[in-house]
Amino acid sequence: MINHTTIGRENLLKKIKDQRIRYAGNARLKIFGRLNCKSGKRMKKQHRVFFETETEAIFFGFRPCGHCMPGKYKKWKLDN
Repeated sequence: MINHTTIGRENLLKKIKDQRIRYAGNARLKIFGRLNCKSGKRMKKQHRVFFETETEAIFFGFRPCGHCMPGKYKKWKLDN
């Protein structure tokens, strides 16, 4: 997990290009989703964290976003 406030812009863009960052999450709400999610783009920078995999996000206690990952969210909701 990488906090948005601790990574520089160039480093962030390189990690996205290299696909070492594929998901973003809201550390306050414990929700993660795709980088192009409209809901995720509105969150404050101080709350944003990044993940390489869904497994990593789930390991840290985050749940899938209901907007950009509806199928995975429904499965998560049934399991919890």
